[in-house]
Amino acid sequence: MTRTNIDLDDELVELAMRRYRLDSKRAAVQLALEKLVGEPMTRSEVLAMQGTGFDLTNDEVEALSDADPAHAG
Repeated sequence: MTRTNIDLDDELVELAMRRYRLDSKRAAVQLALEKLVGEPMTRSEVLAMQGTGFDLTNDEVEALSDADPAHAG
């Protein structure tokens, strides 16, 4: 694990800490990163990215869902 200094929106960090009952800013940032990129995307999340520069075709998205039915949307 590395140490990094970053500027954060204090209001968003405080909201995350209250909402998820977190005891530190580090825990809030860690949770946000895990939710954003740590878990596989559901099929609906992938489809919601349509038009954002996401390069998979519908067939490729469906193949991903078929390969991992636990994360199908």
